[in-house]
Amino acid sequence: MSVEITRLPSGLTVVTDDMPHLQTASLGVWTGAGSRDEHDDEHGIAHVLEHMAFKGTRRRSALDIAEVIEAVGGDLNAATSNETTAYYARMLKDDVPLALDVLSDILSEPSFDANELKREKQVIVQEIGAAEDAPDDLVFEYLHGTAYPDQPVGRTILGTPESVRSVTPKKLRNYLSRNYKAPDMVIGAAGAVDHKRIVDDVAERFASFTGPEGPAPVPAKFVGGTRLEARDLEQVHVTFALEGLPQKDPMLHSLHVFTNALGGGMSSRLFQQVREQRGLCYSIYSFHWPYSDTGTFGVYAGTDAGDTAELMRVCIAQLAEATETLTQEEVNRAKAQMKAGLLMALESSSSRAEQLARQVMIYDRVLTTEEIVAKVDAVTVESARAAGRKLLSRNGIAVAALGPGRGLENAATIAHSLIQRAA
Repeated sequence: MSVEITRLPSGLTVVTDDMPHLQTASLGVWTGAGSRDEHDDEHGIAHVLEHMAFKGTRRRSALDIAEVIEAVGGDLNAATSNETTAYYARMLKDDVPLALDVLSDILSEPSFDANELKREKQVIVQEIGAAEDAPDDLVFEYLHGTAYPDQPVGRTILGTPESVRSVTPKKLRNYLSRNYKAPDMVIGAAGAVDHKRIVDDVAERFASFTGPEGPAPVPAKFVGGTRLEARDLEQVHVTFALEGLPQKDPMLHSLHVFTNALGGGMSSRLFQQVREQRGLCYSIYSFHWPYSDTGTFGVYAGTDAGDTAELMRVCIAQLAEATETLTQEEVNRAKAQMKAGLLMALESSSSRAEQLARQVMIYDRVLTTEEIVAKVDAVTVESARAAGRKLLSRNGIAVAALGPGRGLENAATIAHSLIQRAA
């Protein structure tokens, strides 16, 4: 594999990895703007913009966009997160120029037709309704809003029905022109790709995107608190979070090893102690989401209402105990899982293209596989424990739960008191 990077005079970066054994390619446009970059009266607009990108341009109707890619056997998709939005395609190698033409068209010449916008807003309102009916997803929205209250980073990416309905073509254009700037954008491609040809096509097709960089988002501040919602469900969906680490923190790999050892698989402490030995749940895991200036570490479980308080006690006890007793065997197992995931991603052109783009956006370069593996290998038992202790040393815990009402408040009280003791 050969990685090449070119930075155009506009500030836009092109990064590719030629994978000669493939006959297909994956490419996309990643921009460093997401829901965190919304103004207060724009809640959900980043996601609306993602939807509207496929709803027509000055040259193509929504049907044209779908047909032109599917006619050559390719596919288009997009995704919005807190800090990025991505538009990507996968196609046969000879159709890379076509995919670039479509991606540049939907971003540089969107029509934002009023009728299309009206229909798509209704689709998104239905999507919000579907999310409300998925408690194992909704609880994370509650958790995020509790961890970062009254901040863009803590708001739902989808928005609310009211905020989505308030989006206008003018608001979409304002958000697009304010945030989609060449220095904040990366074209990533992997598979059967020709770097020079892609650079030449990008220079021509994305010429309308210029600098300077878009405005920085509002800094995040982890606050914490509790959000409980009684619902007529079979299970309680409960999760708690502590402030984690940002993307470039030197302890990040140690924290990821700690997180995996605690609740990253069937051999993890939480799975073994909470599910296998006590039978307190079916699903349980820990997670860590790093952002540019903060991070969120947490634990999720789905359990019976009568077991919620005991589950919370065991989870926090295991978290605290792991900071002192994590073993070499557990660390080695977590490191092996992380390295396997990294290497498996290299076998997929779409995963590789995303990996390239994200690394350029975070580090302004591509990390070699050897470099990442070395960082994982450098994690020790003590550095993993220290990363766990750092979690407990910070103030605040966010707790979110929804399900049968009995026991929710007790579980939340237990979580707050036990974390204070563990710290």
